[in-house]
Amino acid sequence: MPKSFLPAPFSHNYEINPEFAKSAVYFSSEFAIDQIFKIYSGGLGFLAGSHMRSAADLRQNLCGIGILWTYGYYNQARGEDRELAIQFRKKEYAFLEDTGIRFTVPVHGHPVWVKAMFLPGDVFGTVPMFFLTTDIEENDTLSRAITHRLYDQDHLRRIAQYIILGAGGARLLDELGVDPDVWHLNEAHGLSAAFHIYEKHHSLDEVKKRLVFTTHTPEEAGNERHDFGILRDFTFFGSVGEDEVRQITGIDGPEFNHTLAALRLARIANGVSKLHGEVARGMWRDHPGVCRITHVTNAQNKKYWADHGLEHARKNGDIEELSNRKRELKERLFRVVADQTGKLFDPGALTIVWARRFAGYKRPDLITRDIRLFRELINNNEHPVQVIWAGKPFPFDYEAIDTFNHLISLTRDFPNATVLIDYELELSRFLKNGSDIWLNNPVVTREASGTSGMTAAMNASVNLSTFDGWICEFARDGENAFIIPEADRSLSPEDRDRHDMLGFYQVMREKVLPLYYGNPEDWGKLVLQSMNDVAPFFDADRMAAEYYDKIYS
Repeated sequence: MPKSFLPAPFSHNYEINPEFAKSAVYFSSEFAIDQIFKIYSGGLGFLAGSHMRSAADLRQNLCGIGILWTYGYYNQARGEDRELAIQFRKKEYAFLEDTGIRFTVPVHGHPVWVKAMFLPGDVFGTVPMFFLTTDIEENDTLSRAITHRLYDQDHLRRIAQYIILGAGGARLLDELGVDPDVWHLNEAHGLSAAFHIYEKHHSLDEVKKRLVFTTHTPEEAGNERHDFGILRDFTFFGSVGEDEVRQITGIDGPEFNHTLAALRLARIANGVSKLHGEVARGMWRDHPGVCRITHVTNAQNKKYWADHGLEHARKNGDIEELSNRKRELKERLFRVVADQTGKLFDPGALTIVWARRFAGYKRPDLITRDIRLFRELINNNEHPVQVIWAGKPFPFDYEAIDTFNHLISLTRDFPNATVLIDYELELSRFLKNGSDIWLNNPVVTREASGTSGMTAAMNASVNLSTFDGWICEFARDGENAFIIPEADRSLSPEDRDRHDMLGFYQVMREKVLPLYYGNPEDWGKLVLQSMNDVAPFFDADRMAAEYYDKIYS
């Protein structure tokens, strides 16, 4: 049998499956592994956490490397007038083990001490994982603060964070005495690892032999650029000289595009849905030297996410059992609603949930932009509807925070509409378990994948979505989901948004409400169809296996 590539006492706690014997390390700035381990912000972390669980379930020869964020992302709370309040609180985790490994990484020419902590695979059912921190006594105040906050607002500190993840993760592998066959960058945050490889071998072929890259978004904010001189001064490229960096990355100008560099240093890259693969190839088509871009559609770990009662009903095809269990889960969610907001929701009423990161292109407030239509929906006594919003804006995205607070203000006088805080793994689970409709209305082509709807479908919540991301590979309108008809892409943003908003209300009026209230039996059949269709393809076991088959090989 093949053996773990990691040395004792950090080796895998299972026998390696020969099918997945190739050694691989997965670099990610965030992992959503468990509610109590708060080192994630949103979808990228949820995806990475599911990947680590499924890789373990498949007994893959893979490990994860991330950052131990002292203050996590942030704690989401409320201010005196119930508006969003952002709190940074120090986190402590007794389940992490000190590896005893410490080393220095140059940041701005200054040696910064890095300590490696270890998460054994049997704690949360993952592959072995390492988390790096600079928040230790050996460092000065500035150096300690590098790993304080995930996605720090200060772009210079973010550069330092990327150095710790990439170059620091590479140094950790040196300390462990291993050189995995595959170095998988989940987004370009760990790109400095590529320059560490180049330092050792002085060969672009050696870098390409190891490096694979997953790009997660077509959004500008997710494809970071920095001044080349600043990166050079920050020792982002290690000891590799500027001329060599420009030669191997093909970047000539004053601006360094991290995603473009990753696409030129990797041997293969992937988007995270079929549509996103097409979008990504179009984005980078005119840039010479980029590697082949394919796609591996994102997925979520069903074993972790699926409610056992709902899954039992699905396996039996029992609509009555499914309905009864869904009502129980709605009651549980509504206790959270009542505790947070003082509003008593009805478990018999159709419940719509919009829950994910607040960002402009995701349009969290779309259905409220015509207040007359929203009032008609929410005040419909014949077909009662309840709406819940939840999600974490980036703590310094003031436009997204304004939208969050606007929805709090707008829903204040509606007893059946509200906004929840503390959107993390546990609340996400409650919302998926307790919703009837999972609303997803991003601008089409701008949502690379959007995985929240997968776990909603696993838990008997029906997707109502624009035709974007993973939905294009899953949905059959009226059979397992409801689709907002796509707008003409030549429309102005304002007209496009209105088209999509009116499309939502048309779908609700003509399809969702008549079916839910007028034909519960057929509603139950649609829910069962959705649950049956979402797995196994959108179970992360398929995704983790596909990475070995399509990317690592």
